[in-house]
Amino acid sequence: MKLFDLSFRYKIPLWGSLLMIVSALAVSLSLMVGDYDELKEDMVNDAETLGRALQPSLFAAMRRDDLWHAYEIVKAPLDGPAASTAARADNLLVVDQANRIFVAARPKTAPVLSELRSLGPEYADVAAGIAAMGDGKSRTLEFPDSRYLYYVMPIADHNIREGSLIVVLEKANLMPRFIANAWHGLQGGLLLLAVLLPINWYWAQRMTRPLIQLASRMEEVGRQLPADMDPKLYPHRDELGRLFDVYNQMLAELKAKDAMEKQMVQSERLAALGQLAAGVAHEINNPLGGMLTAIDTLKCHSDSDPRTLKTVALIERGLTQIRDTVGGLLVEAKAKSRDLTAHDIEDVRTLVMPQARTKGLRLDWRNGVEDGARLPASLIRQIMINLLLNAIHAAAPRGEVGCVVGIAGAALQLVVTNDGSSLSAEQMAHLFEPFSPLSESGHGLGLWVTYQIVGQLGGEIRAEREPERMRFRVSIPIGSEA
Repeated sequence: MKLFDLSFRYKIPLWGSLLMIVSALAVSLSLMVGDYDELKEDMVNDAETLGRALQPSLFAAMRRDDLWHAYEIVKAPLDGPAASTAARADNLLVVDQANRIFVAARPKTAPVLSELRSLGPEYADVAAGIAAMGDGKSRTLEFPDSRYLYYVMPIADHNIREGSLIVVLEKANLMPRFIANAWHGLQGGLLLLAVLLPINWYWAQRMTRPLIQLASRMEEVGRQLPADMDPKLYPHRDELGRLFDVYNQMLAELKAKDAMEKQMVQSERLAALGQLAAGVAHEINNPLGGMLTAIDTLKCHSDSDPRTLKTVALIERGLTQIRDTVGGLLVEAKAKSRDLTAHDIEDVRTLVMPQARTKGLRLDWRNGVEDGARLPASLIRQIMINLLLNAIHAAAPRGEVGCVVGIAGAALQLVVTNDGSSLSAEQMAHLFEPFSPLSESGHGLGLWVTYQIVGQLGGEIRAEREPERMRFRVSIPIGSEA
């Protein structure tokens, strides 16, 4: 059914409203049935009261066979104040022991001395009911599909019975009071629904809003990592609140898994590139060394003319550049090195200051290493020089380069910043790869070599981009050896 496919935003308030309306109708119907029975009981009680008031006078009139007096007795209730009440009698009949009409308040409908059975099928049933009253008690007779109730009371005194009084009650007389009571009850029910239905919709919307947002976020899981659920949206600790906690926990684990997968892909990519670069470098270095040796021999033992020597020198410089580039691909960190000292940090500052002055940069230098650390000095210096030269190259003219180095806990912390333009997402993805096209000049080996050294030392390097600043963070555990 389409109704069951609706969103909880509509389904819960609709079902709640339907349940309230059905409950209100069921309660109202039950009250109306009870009210109708009470009204009918009141009508019978009024008839009993009337019968008890008339019974002594009617007994005396029947003993004297005083028909006119008996007629005045039964006629008075229909013409008196009782005639205006909602539970008034429609007719009063007095029958003798043989169930013949002794007197009636409406003689035309029940002639004197006529058989009660002759008045119609219902009166025949009433006659049968009177015959069955062997105990002499009053009785109310009601027949299916009948418009009337018949209250029958024996006319007797001291076990002497003269006949019976029949009070005919029309059920339609109950309807004005019943309709009035039902209308008042309906007004109360409508007022209650007017209060409860808006509350139902408000609470339903408040409960379903978190579910709708949760469903929307869950649909995004297959395509991308959705955002966290706002804890203020549903701060309670029931089943729905625990569901939100599980969702946030699942999302945190998915984010950690995604970050780990990216890191593994990056590490595998860099490892593959490193192996390829190392293999290529070794293969190139062998013939390259031979060519450089041959050129050196040619220069020393050749009587070539100046033009040839100039050409040989040009070739030697080109081969030397190739050797330096290939040498950058070979990260050898196996050699032992002395421990890092504060002077090593300051030496790096001295080495990079000329390049910073050339671009008119301000170098914000903060050295927090006072007693040194058990780290290979040469490798740490190489890391700092590579990052600082890269920052100086990327910084804007007359800009600023920052370097903060210190020891926090059991690790050396290094932060290098520059105010150059921020890198794109694609550039960030290939930042630590060799020959990365991040700058107009250079081969991009500095960051790749830095990444390899930090990895060999068991540390971590991160690049963070901001709107007008680039930041590199390096953390290397103290005591680590390559």
